[in-house]
Amino acid sequence: MTSGHEPGRGTPEEGLPDRVAGELAEEMELGHAEPEAETYPTMSEQIAQQLGGMRGLLESSVPVLAFVLLNFILGGSMLDLPRPNGLYIAIAGSVGTAVLIGAFRLLRRESVRHAVNGVVGIALGAYLAYRSGDARDFYLPGILLTLGQAVVLVVSVFFRKPIIGYIWAVMVNQGRHDWLDKPALHRTFQWLTLAWAGSLVFRGGSQGLLYLADQGDLIGVVRILVSWPMYAAMLALTVWAVRRVQRVPEGDEAEPVPAPRR
Repeated sequence: MTSGHEPGRGTPEEGLPDRVAGELAEEMELGHAEPEAETYPTMSEQIAQQLGGMRGLLESSVPVLAFVLLNFILGGSMLDLPRPNGLYIAIAGSVGTAVLIGAFRLLRRESVRHAVNGVVGIALGAYLAYRSGDARDFYLPGILLTLGQAVVLVVSVFFRKPIIGYIWAVMVNQGRHDWLDKPALHRTFQWLTLAWAGSLVFRGGSQGLLYLADQGDLIGVVRILVSWPMYAAMLALTVWAVRRVQRVPEGDEAEPVPAPRR
């Protein structure tokens, strides 16, 4: 046997620098690796979250439903109670229900923003109904607020600053208002804002006519059975319209055709 190293084999020290260099290269590649793209909820999910979702819609309807039922049963003297007393019990039941919903959310450490807004609106209507002794005044703040919102939406379209576009930018587009520079999307928000205004006029107008006709119980029925389904339909229309425009590449937008020369 001859002394020395066996053929084809190197000393351990000969492969060490190569291994160290390889490990350093791998660490450098890992350190410069691009982070995974952060995933965001879909537009429908973000809108639903901001507006309270289906749970928010149901919770906001419960106090109104409590007032309608209690006022119809008690205020209508079905239990032989004087009408003012029945109205006051209905008011207390509605406000109490709104407070309980807020307290339940607070105990579960959930967001109480929507519950607080509901309590404020219910409390204002309850105060007016308590002062006047007329059940229909319970719905007056909501009627006036709905019609006022419709006016604001129409005015925003007149100035070519559709409010629905700004709401979409804040709630869905991470605060970016690049839709103002996209003609197709801007036009979409223009007509969507008018559509929302029309739905508000219908909702507020129908309740307003019942208010003038002194049909307090029917106002509550219309508010529950008409307002929320229409609200959900408008929300679905908004999502569909915006997605439809966003699917079209910006370069494919048709150029305006110049008018023929005479």
